[in-house]
Amino acid sequence: MLTDSQKDLVKATVPVLRENGVALTKYFYNRMLGNNPDLKETFNMGHQRSGAQAQALAGAVLAYAENIDDPSVLAPVIELIAHKHVSLNIQAPDYSIVGENLLHSISEVLSISMEDPLIAAWAAAYGQLADVFINAEKAIYEQHQQTKGSWLAWREFKIAKKVVESDEITSIYFEPVDGGDLPTYEAGQYVSVRVFVEELGLKQPRQYTLSTNPQGNYLRISVKREDEKGELAGGWVSSTLHGLAEGAVVELSAPTGNFFLLDSKKRNVFISGGVGLTPMVAMLNQLVTEDMPQPTTFIHAARHGGVHAMKQHIADLKAKYPRLHTVTAYEFPRENDVLGTDYDATGRLDLTTLDGALLPVDADYYLCGPMPFMTEQQNALVARGIPAQNIHSEAFGTGGGYALKG
Repeated sequence: MLTDSQKDLVKATVPVLRENGVALTKYFYNRMLGNNPDLKETFNMGHQRSGAQAQALAGAVLAYAENIDDPSVLAPVIELIAHKHVSLNIQAPDYSIVGENLLHSISEVLSISMEDPLIAAWAAAYGQLADVFINAEKAIYEQHQQTKGSWLAWREFKIAKKVVESDEITSIYFEPVDGGDLPTYEAGQYVSVRVFVEELGLKQPRQYTLSTNPQGNYLRISVKREDEKGELAGGWVSSTLHGLAEGAVVELSAPTGNFFLLDSKKRNVFISGGVGLTPMVAMLNQLVTEDMPQPTTFIHAARHGGVHAMKQHIADLKAKYPRLHTVTAYEFPRENDVLGTDYDATGRLDLTTLDGALLPVDADYYLCGPMPFMTEQQNALVARGIPAQNIHSEAFGTGGGYALKG
């Protein structure tokens, strides 16, 4: 149990964390992965390479220190991370490894003794946080154990089919090697996919949204190939997945996550950018199984028609269901992209220009895309009078990534 004096010591490190938090977390990751190389198959080495993992952890440590008097305000973030940890098969003993390396990193970076009261304060603070995560993750693991067709840790799946959806995105259909049942999951949830990356000589996990509603005999993800762009290196796992042939075997975790369709009986508005449309398509497909009970708005932003995935699928649904309304914005349309047929607006998506009937105040809103896109749409919705509690979002990439996120 943290004492008041220990809380004061943790809070006293806030200025240091603001100034040197990333340096500390970089050191921590190098130390921990150097001492425990097997953990390289749990952590996203791409985010290690880019520094995104260290930056995310620095933000998490700072947020915890700032809210040490009332960590309950971090509950939504803790729930998000707990699902990520379960998808990576993080177990209670892993927290001891992280804690030991974190405390030694604080000692070594700040040049203070391990016997310093500050180390004891952070040990108590970390122990308190670890217990919160362990308990939250235990509940999720137990839920998986009780769900028919679900599983713990990793399960082998073969690639049954690959479908090219755009210049960048390919859908991959997985069937379980063991021929067993698959669970019913919530539309919008994700799995972790673990593949062997030749360049690294080890397995790497990544989270991918299941891009359709439960089908019973397969799981589907839709993966954007992350090519090298300037100083940004290409994606190890996305490139590997795009290169794998049908019949190849990979490992998957069970579906999990706290971003999913909440109420099919309400009006729903889906707003996505780029590959962020994958959970939206899953949710939309779920509404189709219920014959689209309410008017639904599907808004999507893409650079141009060549990278607009699942365009025909959405068009087919729109033709079949008059309650489905769509808006598509192309930021840089190609010469052969036809305004009014392929897309509805040129330039960045601007919600302020849309008819109010497409954005009802009483609807649930779902946002997914790059973080700047998400922030822009969130602000536009609030400015239009949409209650913040009705807006649900999930960023892909490193958005929201803390602690042990892969």
